Amino acid sequence: MTMFRSVLLAACAVLALPLPASAQEAAGTALEVPPIAYDRWQLPNGLTVIALRDPSTATVTTSLWYDVGAKNDPEGRSGFAHLFEHILSRKTENMPYNLIYSLVADVGGTRNASTSPDRTNYFETVPAEYLETMLWTHRERMALPVIDDHVFESERGVVKEELRTRVLAPPYGILQRFVVPEAGFDLLPQRRPSIGVMADLDAATLDDARAFHQAYYGPDTATLIVAGNFDPANLRALVERYFADIPPRTAPVDVAIAAREPGRTAPRTIVARAPGVPLPVVATLWQLPGAAHPDMPALEVLGAIMARGESSRAYLGLVLPGLAVETEAYVDTAEEGSLWLQSATVSAGADPAVAAQALAAVTAALRDRPVSTAELAEAKAELVADSLRGRETARGRAFELGEYLVMTGDPQAADRRLAGIAAVSVEDVQRVARLYLAPDARTDITYASGPHDPAEYANPVPMPQFVTLPPPTGAPRVVLPDGERQPPPAAGERPAVAVPAIARSRLANGLEVIATQTGDVPLVTLSVLLPGGSASDPRGQAGLANLAALLAGKGTSHADARNLARRLEGLGADLSSVARSDGTVFILTAPRAGVAEAGAILADMIRNPTYPADEVAREKARTIDGLSVAMREPGSLAGMAMRPLLYGAAPYGTVGGGTPESLAAITREDLLAHAHGWWRPAGTQVVVTGGIAPEDAFALVQGLLGDWQPAGSPAPAPVADRAGPPQPVRTVVIDMPDAGQAAVVLAARGPSRRAEDAYALDLANAVLGVGANGRLFEEIRTRRSLSYGAYSSIGSTADDPAIVASAQTANATADEVAAVMLEQFARLGAEPLDADTVARRRLLLAGGRARALETGAGYGGVMLDLLAQGIDPAEVSRYAERLDAASAAAASAAGAHWFDPARTSLLIVGNAAEFIDDLRAIRPDVEVIPVAELDLASATLR
Repeated sequence: MTMFRSVLLAACAVLALPLPASAQEAAGTALEVPPIAYDRWQLPNGLTVIALRDPSTATVTTSLWYDVGAKNDPEGRSGFAHLFEHILSRKTENMPYNLIYSLVADVGGTRNASTSPDRTNYFETVPAEYLETMLWTHRERMALPVIDDHVFESERGVVKEELRTRVLAPPYGILQRFVVPEAGFDLLPQRRPSIGVMADLDAATLDDARAFHQAYYGPDTATLIVAGNFDPANLRALVERYFADIPPRTAPVDVAIAAREPGRTAPRTIVARAPGVPLPVVATLWQLPGAAHPDMPALEVLGAIMARGESSRAYLGLVLPGLAVETEAYVDTAEEGSLWLQSATVSAGADPAVAAQALAAVTAALRDRPVSTAELAEAKAELVADSLRGRETARGRAFELGEYLVMTGDPQAADRRLAGIAAVSVEDVQRVARLYLAPDARTDITYASGPHDPAEYANPVPMPQFVTLPPPTGAPRVVLPDGERQPPPAAGERPAVAVPAIARSRLANGLEVIATQTGDVPLVTLSVLLPGGSASDPRGQAGLANLAALLAGKGTSHADARNLARRLEGLGADLSSVARSDGTVFILTAPRAGVAEAGAILADMIRNPTYPADEVAREKARTIDGLSVAMREPGSLAGMAMRPLLYGAAPYGTVGGGTPESLAAITREDLLAHAHGWWRPAGTQVVVTGGIAPEDAFALVQGLLGDWQPAGSPAPAPVADRAGPPQPVRTVVIDMPDAGQAAVVLAARGPSRRAEDAYALDLANAVLGVGANGRLFEEIRTRRSLSYGAYSSIGSTADDPAIVASAQTANATADEVAAVMLEQFARLGAEPLDADTVARRRLLLAGGRARALETGAGYGGVMLDLLAQGIDPAEVSRYAERLDAASAAAASAAGAHWFDPARTSLLIVGNAAEFIDDLRAIRPDVEVIPVAELDLASATLR
């Protein structure tokens, strides 16, 4: 090694950020964020290695970050870096097609890759004993990739389907991926959409892919980041073994981008349209400097003050008066140049021009007058708390370090950013608002429904010419024959890791507390499960339980909505609430320094909600507007229709989020009656996780909820027969003529988690549709490129959970996707599962559960699932054991019974004219329901 540098920041050194005054009084301390400790060295071939050791975890994450991103797309080949990301992992000389999936999933790991303007990364998280295996796969992909016609054509098809599914079909995809970059940049290559345009993808060739690899991919453009449980000396030896002999690029093309934006001195106005946009958007963007600029922390703080949370300027100026459903403002950061984007989704019936004027007024006020010290403190707390949440795991720390490293070249940039945020002053905020959000430099955008014409939003500056790569040299590699391939290394020694202990207590009022210390990061999560849930909703008031949860923070007997929001945001706390089928959930995550005060706010919301009439009216309107957006998307609408399809008129058949009609029928009195009736200490369970000892957790909850007594009215009777009788098997098409794509869903009812074959069914489902090597994914995406993804799942209701398989595809191929899904359901009954396949699926499921338990919020979420289903919370750590007890024969039997096509309904939402005739050949008894006639409150959907 030519260079070695170790950066080990003392564990006691923390970034301290003062809390707002009210939080300081309660906590008497500051937010503390442990810095990212790492070792760093470099090999002679240019490969940089960064190691983050965490012996408390049973996993290791390997990630390779290339300084190659969408900004390096060649001339006429937009989207190529992203396309190559898909190509690289598929084959190497020693790895046949998609072996990488098996090497990761079959040992209980997970993998993925992603592309941004500045980088492409490839990453896996696996049990720690498979570190060497993963390093071997990264060597293979760096040094010995096979780039052939098979890989190129299959992955181009997948990327084109991703473009259709994620960009062209959703109503706001074109705005986000096409309009904003075209409007935001003049000279930088980020002006082109990172996913590409269809014409460029169609024009690409295999030689383009080989040339791209030779020009950009090598150890001299890469950083290997390893995070988790490993022996440092062993890691160094393995890195030397697998990477030291890989030569740097022989004909390198510079990855640096010399161009910079000159800045704008005159405003621009754009009107863009796309089909099916349910609510208009008004937006304004400005150009900003690159990620390493010293003003970036102040700009981030400005963005949080402007549009983060319910005490933000944009919320108060647009959402509160009813002009917008939602607002946002953020810095889209990149190495050479960034963007400021602020936007408002206009409320139904509101004038977009008035909303745009209000958004401009919010910006002008930030330029013209200093923000308050309270606003400044709240914004800082929110941003720092975000980082704290990300640093709860070794993987999270690795990704934060990696992202800021590739944008700045500095491995300490993530920590420097937090220090910069802490140092931002009131004067800094006003200064950057004046400097960068100048009226003459703005670009105003209006986005509405209509035919899409790129000429409408074309940038007046001609598109620059970008790099042209030299042609590839040498012969393409091929996968070696069976007998000549090098096998992957075997697993190493499994590290011993302690399993967190579960402690339980019951308060005098009947409330149960379950506590587990899941780590040492100073972050605490309180997960509260209250009785009730959407199964308790009257059919004509679907969404009542959910609305009661959502609006609990809009006012209590002690504080109004603005006060509650301001205090929570000032503490850096994150609070969410939702009604699931079998209970209502509140989840609070807060830095340990302020968790007592944040918990007091949560307790106040649960115990004393007042549902002020003006807040109820406003939030109902916003929720209905949000539903109008969701109901224009085939996948969302299919999810709503599935409930009455499976459960009919039974309580589970209620659409949990409600319908426009049912929400309109809910009154303030209904909300009060629901909360006072269902939310009571007896039957409530609180799970406390994170960096807090159980005895401290018990004391915390005792102080918050120990004196809680139920309201005078008696408790409602438990919801009976929640699932109701089995419903007829149906084939339903919801005809949506303007749908850009179709959602295809197979749905049936499964066994309770308490049933004898529940774990066997988990294994059968994992074979069918969990992950990228599930049968559905392999058949629909990998082999046919019909969808970007196809998966199956089992729901989490206490009784008869939904078994669902789903995919989104072009309207014309909806029938083909349905046929493939039905074939795979039938295959589970026709072909017994072999022991080896089931063993691999056990590891996949157990690994996923283990990763979920690594964070306080993840642990609490798993625990809530168990509690809501009536399962002993001690089962949280027994999942692998239960799976081991389920044999291959039991999994085969469960799959054959529960996935039987004869008991499975088929639901398709899309343009029926493009597939209905072929669908009738598969299932003749098709019911077609025009979307205008759909009734989600009816068991028949009519």
